[in-house]
Amino acid sequence: MDDDVKVLLIEDDGAAAEMYRLRLAADGYDVVIGRDGEEGLHMASEEAPDFIYLDLRLPGLDGFEVLERLRGDPATTHIPVIILSNYGEPELRERGLKLGALEFLVKADTTPAHLSTKVEQSRGSQASA
Repeated sequence: MDDDVKVLLIEDDGAAAEMYRLRLAADGYDVVIGRDGEEGLHMASEEAPDFIYLDLRLPGLDGFEVLERLRGDPATTHIPVIILSNYGEPELRERGLKLGALEFLVKADTTPAHLSTKVEQSRGSQASA
């Protein structure tokens, strides 16, 4: 496992963020957490993560606004983003994908172990591109 892979979790639910962080760290990833939209954007610029998991319902800026800003900034536009939300309505999924999310996952259907799998899949597709 490449110890240099950094994952940014933008998640305001402390328990969920810690659960995901523990699993990703156990799988060898360096994990940083942004607790709201503004902090997440700042960390995306400062930390230069290789991958971002983004919740939609965040204090301040919501996940869609964060994703729009990430895609509009040359420093972060290339970072793969997967939306990880409690909400799975088709219109939300469609909006997230149109804004540039790689994928849209519903928390209830996603195990913490699945997050590491998605990071590896993304890195594999980037390496072959």
